[in-house]
This record gives sequence, C-alpha cells and structure tokens, in this order.
Amino acid sequence: MGEKLLYKDFTMEDIHTATQESVNIIGTISDSFAEILTDEALQFVVRLHRNFNPTRLELLENRQTRQAELDAGNRPNFLADTEAIRSGNWRITPVPADLQDRRVEITGPVDRKMIINALNSGVKVFMADIEDSNSPTWDNIINGQINLRDAVNKTINFTNTNGKHYELNENPATLMVRPRGWHLVEKHIMVDGKPISASIFDFAMYFFHNVNSLKANGTGPYFYLPKLESHLEARLWNDIFNMAQDELDIPSGTIKATVLIETILAAFEMDEILYELREHSAGLNCGRWDYIFSFIKKFRNHADYVLPDRSEITMDRHFLKSYVDLLVQTCHKRGAHAMGGMAAQIPIKNDADANHKAMNKVKEDKEREAQAGHDGTWVAHPGLSPIALEAFNSVMPEPNQLHNLREDVTISADDLLQVPSGTITENGVRANIRVGIQYVEAWLCGNGCVPLYHLMEDAATAEISRAQLWQWIKHEATINDGSPITNERFQLWLKEELDGIQSEVGIDRFEQGKFKEASQLFSEMITKNEFDEFLTIPAYQYI
Repeated sequence: MGEKLLYKDFTMEDIHTATQESVNIIGTISDSFAEILTDEALQFVVRLHRNFNPTRLELLENRQTRQAELDAGNRPNFLADTEAIRSGNWRITPVPADLQDRRVEITGPVDRKMIINALNSGVKVFMADIEDSNSPTWDNIINGQINLRDAVNKTINFTNTNGKHYELNENPATLMVRPRGWHLVEKHIMVDGKPISASIFDFAMYFFHNVNSLKANGTGPYFYLPKLESHLEARLWNDIFNMAQDELDIPSGTIKATVLIETILAAFEMDEILYELREHSAGLNCGRWDYIFSFIKKFRNHADYVLPDRSEITMDRHFLKSYVDLLVQTCHKRGAHAMGGMAAQIPIKNDADANHKAMNKVKEDKEREAQAGHDGTWVAHPGLSPIALEAFNSVMPEPNQLHNLREDVTISADDLLQVPSGTITENGVRANIRVGIQYVEAWLCGNGCVPLYHLMEDAATAEISRAQLWQWIKHEATINDGSPITNERFQLWLKEELDGIQSEVGIDRFEQGKFKEASQLFSEMITKNEFDEFLTIPAYQYI
C-alpha cells in the first residue's frame, strides 16, 4: 500500500484499508460511511467494474483517436453505417408515470440541505448531481450516497448551526441522479491496484442501496448520463444497466436514464444513443454549457473555429438553435422527452431593476424552449421555478409535447458546425479569468456549486472559460481594439484579476482560501501546449 499513499491530505492515521479480492479503500470510514461501503455493496460494484472497465478504457482511447482525426481536418457527420437506425420507425419503451411530466426540473449537488430544499421546491424533478456541481472529495462522495439513501427512504432531515430544521414535505419531487462521467475515476477505491471507474461506482452504489426502496415507493432508479460522445458509450451504460438489474433480480427496463447531449459529437448520434438505451431511455437533454465547451475543445486546433465572448454565444445562434431543433425532433419521433437547458440565474435581492432584467431573460429563454417543443427545462434556483412553470404551462397544458414532431426541421452537419460570429473583448477575457479562478478555488475547497455574480456556476462554466482562453492565446486572437491576446497579456490580466478578487472577498478570505493554488492550476492549463481534456482531471489530484 505504500505506493498508494500519494494522495493529498491523508496521513497514516487517516488511512483505513479494507482488502477483499484485491479491493482497497483509501480514506477514513466512519460508522455512517460503513453503512454505504458494505461488503455486499462493494462486491456488487467491483463485479460491474471488472466486467465493464476494459470497455470503458477502450472507449476513452476511441475518443483520442477521434480527436486526432478532427485535428487532421476531418469534420463530424452523421454515421453512414447507422443510417438504418435513423430511418427506422422504432420507439423507446414508454417511461413510468412519475416521469411523464417533467416541465420543470431543478439541479444541484448531493449536499444534505440542498437535497431537502430541492425535493421540496415544487418542481417535478430534482436531479441530484454527483458530477459537475459536486467537488468529488471523499467526504462529499460518500456523504452524498448517505444523503440520497435517506432521501429515498424519506428519513432525510437537517438542522443548521442556527437551529433551523429541514425535512421533506409530503409531495417531494421525483429524484434523478447524475453520476460522474466515463473519463473520471474514484481514487479512494482501488481495484486490482488501479482506481475504480467513478461512473460505475456512483451508479452502482446508488442502485444497490436504493432500488428496492424506490420501487416500493412507486418510483424507480432514474439517472442522467453525462459527457457521452458516441452511441457506443451509451451501449456501455445499457450493458451495465442490464447486468445490474440481473444481479439484483430487478426486472429489465426498471432503470431509466436521460442522456445529456453536451458534446458536439453526440449531437450527430442522437438517434443512435436513444436506440442503444431504448428499453432504459428517458429522453435527451440539452446540456448547453458543456456543449459549447465541447465545440471549442474538439476543434481547438483550428483557427477558423475560434469563438467570440461567451456572453455572445446565446441559444439563438444558428449552431445552437440547430442543435435544439434536431434534439426535439429526434426525441419526439422516438417517443422520448426532449429536455431544455439550465437557467443559472439567482434572484438579485438588493437591486430590483437588475433582478427584473435577469428574471425577464429567464422568462424569454424558457418561452423559447417551450415554443421549440421541449417537454421541460432546468433551473438552478427555486426562485426561478414559477417563471419556468408559467412558460411551459402557457404552451403545454398536457404533461409533455411528444405529439409535436417538429417535421419542419431539417438539420445538416453544416448547421451544427456553423461557427458564430462576434467579437472578443478585454472584458470577456477578464470575465473568463475572474470566474474561472473563483470556481476552481471553490472546487479545491470542496464546493462544486458556486454563486458568482448572480449566477449559479458549476464546472461547465469554468471549462468554457479556460477553453476559450487557451484557444484565444493559441490562435493569437485579437480583442475588438485589434490587439492580440498573448501569453504575456494573459499573465498581466491574471495578476490584475487576482488583485480584484482579493479586494472583493477580503484579505482574510483570500489568504485562508486556495486562490493561489487555483490561479496556478488555471494558468498552467491555459498556457500549456497540449489541451487538458477536462480541468477536473488535473484538479482532482489536489483534493
């Protein structure tokens, strides 16, 4: 075990090692953690991991091969060898009653208070996020599983330091869970000397501990699947679902999963992704922030794909509108729900005029989604749910819009790949630096859901921010006054923005936090020659 003790913040006294069939747990295990990390649960998790991890690794290699093809100038297109799937008349298996109406869903991390408030917020669905809005510290991951178990069993409660008590109301929202993506590992669980797949660990632990209680409550194990880049990655999930159900003697098709279409390559395989999961599918979702990040990442080595300020990349831009229209059309043709994107705004309490403008943006965005044919949408704050609900109620009196087939839509590869025009400004550059550093700092401190400048940010915003900065420096993009964005100018702006952050948060908070570490990590990712696929991979070594 000596060579495994390289992770930060652990001493020999902290290390608990449980070895069973070459499985090592590296991390503290309290009595409550032991209720999750039971021998039976671990055996179930490890059986899934050993059976499917080789395929996961192969699919990650496929991503690298595909990236090399894109770097060489190959453009994505709809797959020739799956044309029969796209032209076929198949449909997914209908979803259960509690997933028929999803007009407003709220998302947030697996924090105990957050789970209670979200389930009580009056929306249809709460997506408990182990992924982009969760910093994957050991405590966050296992406490998250405890919190989810208690929520399923309706025993969850919380009392804050001021004595305020929180507990579930009589009609909580339907619960869905988003595990981490295929690219991530859980470094505290070692199987045969290597970290376990974070995706399999998150899914399997939740499924093992909760499937029977969920069924008894008249619901089921429902998931959101992130960061998929191909239908083969959806097939892997489907295979895992089938084995998991068989292992626990659960009827096939009990699991339901909505796939986030948040990569540009997945946009070309929406039919195929639904087809692979057709017995387990609960539709597709527009993961728009990660989608923009993916667009930058996949074409990062091509100067003609440089994007303008992210504030200009709104959903009415042609490549994003095309993606939305194709997703709605594809889903409804197959009897699947088409879910809209996130409204990240937070109500502004101390500025009525600014709050009115912000809420009006939410209203316009949700009306656009409802009129495009979406069956529901996401909000990050309960205060936005009435606005989103009104937008969908005005267009959608029935539970969904599956009847709206959008037969008016014809989307080509060129439509999905049209680069939006616009300007790059110094303010846009600085905003990416300022938001990116503050998000990474919070993530390193264990918080993956961060309110910044009246928006609730998760990892996707930081990913767009650092990807744009890398792209602009690499291709010597110019701001609107004609001057180039160089590494030297970036370093100057970085220092000035750090000083500004210190002024905003105060010297004590700045010194006690991890702003210097965040700044260094952020700067290294932006100025290195090779592009890091995900910022959470190098950052994970620091928590």
